Amino acid sequence: MSDSETLYSMALTRIPRLNVPTQRILMEALGSATAIYENCHDIKSVLPDVSPVLQENLSRMDEFLPRVQQELEWARSKRIQCITLGDEAYPGRLRECPDAPIVLYYRGNADLNNLHIINMVGTRQCTEYGKDICRNLLAEMAQLCPDCLVVSGLAYGIDIHAHREALSHGLKTIGVLAHGLDRVYPRMHQETAKQMLTQGGLLTEYMSGTTPEKMNFVARNRIVAGMCDATIVVESAAKGGSLITAEIANDYNRDVFAFPGRVGDTMSMGCHKLIRQDKAHLITSATDIIELLGWPSKEAVQQAQQPIQRELFPELSDEERRIVDCLQGSDGKAINQISIESVIPIGQLSAILFTLEMRGVVKLMAGGMYRLL
Repeated sequence: MSDSETLYSMALTRIPRLNVPTQRILMEALGSATAIYENCHDIKSVLPDVSPVLQENLSRMDEFLPRVQQELEWARSKRIQCITLGDEAYPGRLRECPDAPIVLYYRGNADLNNLHIINMVGTRQCTEYGKDICRNLLAEMAQLCPDCLVVSGLAYGIDIHAHREALSHGLKTIGVLAHGLDRVYPRMHQETAKQMLTQGGLLTEYMSGTTPEKMNFVARNRIVAGMCDATIVVESAAKGGSLITAEIANDYNRDVFAFPGRVGDTMSMGCHKLIRQDKAHLITSATDIIELLGWPSKEAVQQAQQPIQRELFPELSDEERRIVDCLQGSDGKAINQISIESVIPIGQLSAILFTLEMRGVVKLMAGGMYRLL
C-alpha cells in the first residue's frame, strides 16, 4: 500500500464524529482514502447526499496530516506495521465485518491471516478451574493443531492465562489492545507482552498516546471476534466483556464455544447461559473444537503432505471451481487473496482448500501460499 493511502487512512480515523461504519461507507463509495482526501473540500460533488456535518468535518482533513505523519514515522522507528483495509496483511476474516477498522497497528511475527485462528476470552476473576482449562486446552491444541494462532485481550484473568499457556506450549499468540502500542496495560503484563512480540504479536486500532478508556475495551472486542474462526468462552459470570465478544461473534456468523462449569458456579453462569440459549456449542476439549470447525488433525495434515496422485478429471463444486479458476496461471496465492477473488469466507475456504489438497488438485507451499498441481 502506498504511503499516501496509509497516511490518508490514518487521517480519516482522527476526524471527529466520523465513526468506523461511516469511514467504511466512504471508503466503499470512493474506493480509497486517497480519493476521499482528494475530494474532502468538495465532497458533495461526488457524494451529493452527505450531511452538512460530515461535509464540514471532512473539509478539516488537512488539519490531521501533521499528527498522522508523526505517528507513521514513529511507528516505523518501532517496527510497527500500519495496515490499511486494502493491504494484503490486513486480517481477511476481519475485513468481512462491516465495522472493521480501516487502519490497524501491528507489531509481531504472526500471520494475521493464519489458516487456523481462535480467541479465548473469559472473566478477569478466573478460578483454578478456568486456569486448568487454559492449560489443558492449549496443550492439546499444540498437539492436534500446532499452527493454531491464539488471540485474546492481554487483560487480567483468562486473557493473560491464555496468552501464557500458548507461549509455554509453542503456539503463537496475539494480544488485541484497547490503547496505543506505546504502552502495555496492565503494566504487570509487560513481560508477557514482550515475549509475544517474538511468538505472536500485539495489535490495536489506536494510535500512540491513546489511553485505555472503558469504551475502547468494548470496541476492541469486535476485533478479537472478527479476526478469528471461533470464540471460546472459558469462564464468564452472568455479565461481562467475554459475553459481549461472544455476542459479536454470533452477529458475525462465527462459531462460539463455551466450557461448562459446576451447577451454581458464579464464574460459569455466563457459559451456561450461552449454551442454554444455543448461542454457543458445549465443548470439553480441543478435539471438540477441531471437529466442530472441520479442521484437519495433525495426522491428516501429515498425510496430505505425502505425494498424492491428482485426479485427472475431478468433479468440482461451484466453490471448488471458483478456487481453481482463481489459481489458474498463478505461481501461488495467499488464502486471503483467494478469499477475496473467489468471494468465499476464509473460515469456509480453509476447509475447501484442504479437501482440494487431499484430492491432489492444489498444494500448500511454504509461506501459506496455494497453487494448482
